[in-house]
Amino acid sequence: MNRILHLNSLNLCVLLLSSLLAARQSADGEETQVAKPDRQKPVVVSDRARKLHAAAIVIDGHNDMPWEVRKQGGSSFDKMDIAKLQPDLQTDIPRLRRGGVGAQFWSVWVPGELGYKGEALSTTLEQIDLVKHMIARYPESFALALTADDIERIHGQGKIASLIGVEGGHCIEESLQVLEKLYKLGARYMTLTHTESLNWADSSTDAPKSNGLTPFGRQVVQNMNQLGMMVDISHVSAKTMNDVLDVSAAPVIFSHSSAFAICENPRNVPDDVLQRIKEKDGVVMVNFFSGYIVPAAAKISLESMIIERELKKKYADPKRAEEEIHRWKAQHRYPRGTIHDVLDHIDHLAKVMGSEHVGLGGDFDGVSVLPTQLDDVSCYPFITQGLIDRGYTDEQIRGILGGNLLRVMRKVEAFATTQRREQPASVSGK
Repeated sequence: MNRILHLNSLNLCVLLLSSLLAARQSADGEETQVAKPDRQKPVVVSDRARKLHAAAIVIDGHNDMPWEVRKQGGSSFDKMDIAKLQPDLQTDIPRLRRGGVGAQFWSVWVPGELGYKGEALSTTLEQIDLVKHMIARYPESFALALTADDIERIHGQGKIASLIGVEGGHCIEESLQVLEKLYKLGARYMTLTHTESLNWADSSTDAPKSNGLTPFGRQVVQNMNQLGMMVDISHVSAKTMNDVLDVSAAPVIFSHSSAFAICENPRNVPDDVLQRIKEKDGVVMVNFFSGYIVPAAAKISLESMIIERELKKKYADPKRAEEEIHRWKAQHRYPRGTIHDVLDHIDHLAKVMGSEHVGLGGDFDGVSVLPTQLDDVSCYPFITQGLIDRGYTDEQIRGILGGNLLRVMRKVEAFATTQRREQPASVSGK
């Protein structure tokens, strides 16, 4: 997400330096062979791509439209009717249909600072209600999915399977009972942190507090395994990533992250972690945000974090601070990049892990700048064509579009089913 981050400038400088110096591990074993792209040409969708795309289940791992409807439309689908084109959003039903989206994880993100006010959980519950209200408001387009089988069934009905993803462990307010409650309300993954480190898990874009996962953080991961809730390690620090992979008995996901070796932003996944995702049979769902995809944009994005922090500190008047931040950003525009930049990330992930561990997590309506030909949710067919152009097989493409996530979700569900048979009591132990 491209939101204001509360970071100490010195810590962020150290963080950036560390990320730029991080070692990148080479991949062993079989590699996916891809054709050399013509980066000067736009992708043109062929009949073959349209047919393949329509036959696949396209699953996106992360979309922030619920917060934008809250912010721009007062949480009202009367004020912001997504059955119609919404120019102030990157997502609406007509464009989801044009994009061939079969299943969408809707993020119920709330700002991290609400955790300090004791309002993170209550606001998250409101966002879950908003997603369910959306599904009820547009029953011809959406249906709530809780399992991989639900996704396939709903897709077969011609509807968009709608899943709930919690973004940021601040919303559980350090309670395993709350975690269980969110699962019962429909949440099927939780991103352990957002942009700020927690008392029990470190973020990739904040100073560390706990050197990865604390004992409570390990409990969170174990309980998510027992519940059947996917553990999402987008946003977390590299140390936290590795700690999670040490602890989790089920496959884990990155719902919206890309490859650090291609773009050195700490939000992306280093190669040594990619190797472990392969071993865990997980999936990395590629983020489309230019600041995570294009190296020059990543540099500006990280610098922007420091500038925002310093300007808010300098000006007591929040309005003046925002004006100065806006002025700085107007003078430091992100280079957008193109769809070829996103395809480069997919290629790298496939080379290191195998294409069966790659998915899509566009982060639409959570980011401000996107590559050309990936402007909104209507653009997924360009990804399918781009993969064809680079030599991926139909089977590999169907996996990247959604099949790989279905496999992971089924394995997470199966592990939880086994645990429930062995331990029928509540996972919270209370």
